[in-house]
Amino acid sequence: MRVLVAIVGVVLTFLVLLDAFEAIVLPRRVTRRFRLTRFFYRTFWKPWKAAARHIHSSKKRESFLSFFGPLSLLMLLSLWAISLVMSFAMLQWALGLRLNIPQEQASFGTYAYMSGVTLFTLGFGDVTPSEPLGRAMIVAEAGIGFGFLALIIGYLPVIYQSFSRREANISLLDARAGSPPSVAELLRRHGQNMEELRDLLRDWERWSADLMESHLSYPVLCFYRSQHNNQSWLTALTTILDASALLIVGIDGGPARQAQLTFAIARHAVVDLSQIFNTPPRAPVPDRLSPGELTRLRSLLSATDIKLRDDIAADQKLCELRKMYEPYANALADYLFVTIPTWIPPGETIDNWQTSAWGRISRGIAGSPVIESRDEEHS
Repeated sequence: MRVLVAIVGVVLTFLVLLDAFEAIVLPRRVTRRFRLTRFFYRTFWKPWKAAARHIHSSKKRESFLSFFGPLSLLMLLSLWAISLVMSFAMLQWALGLRLNIPQEQASFGTYAYMSGVTLFTLGFGDVTPSEPLGRAMIVAEAGIGFGFLALIIGYLPVIYQSFSRREANISLLDARAGSPPSVAELLRRHGQNMEELRDLLRDWERWSADLMESHLSYPVLCFYRSQHNNQSWLTALTTILDASALLIVGIDGGPARQAQLTFAIARHAVVDLSQIFNTPPRAPVPDRLSPGELTRLRSLLSATDIKLRDDIAADQKLCELRKMYEPYANALADYLFVTIPTWIPPGETIDNWQTSAWGRISRGIAGSPVIESRDEEHS
């Protein structure tokens, strides 16, 4: 019995330290299927998402979902710490190490108490080992605990710095593509200034690369929701892919070359992130851009002097480009409980910058600030 407990303790210690190293220190994607972190998130995300489905208010549902990312991170760190405490306690108990305590025989709870005090470097000194092997194990556990706490202290700022970098460009997209963003609105607001559109796509090329690197290294960031309910990193990424696809197909005077570069890295990001969560590509149903919607999109763009190629070859090329990213974005959206954007905004929308807790501006920058009603997003 004690031999089995000792083996379990050693294996658990190794698995926890390896998992923490891969999640915090190793700056690359881990392809190994069995991981404590993967098992933890798969176990807790499904019931959390199922509970969110029963919340009818979109505002309350998003608020509930926004708690999962930070809370799950704290729970994972606690799970690692508890596992290390128990694994060292199991090993010490299995070896029958003698302790300096008033009782003649130490219980497993005594070993667990000593292990916890040691891992968190409290140093009470009321329970100590009396054998050289036990003292060596205590020193090793204290060193691991000190390093573990140091990693956590350095880990949290990295997570939130990556989150802030991600959200900065998403907030900037508000005035450039609407809230929620859509490709029709993005092109309409930049159609008369293609140089500005080229600069925008260049910025989002870098943003997509940063997103891929940070979220592959720290997948928990994918669960972090944006500040506003009608924004998310996945909707922003999909909108940029939509715009790049249209520019590649052919818009008069459009930055086709920059669109190709942005499309490449953005598509790379969405595909790699879908692999992180093992979400097989699945085409959206219904189609995001039916033939009728494509005709309507061309009409809307034409009204602002933006001419999109209108022939069979262009339609086929657009369809091929969409197949390269839409199934992956759709699968990620289903998994993360996010709504991917439409190509055409659903009616007249108000940008987030135009709203406040006391009302909204109905006529944009140039018009008079008419307060219409309280906005649910900011109330």
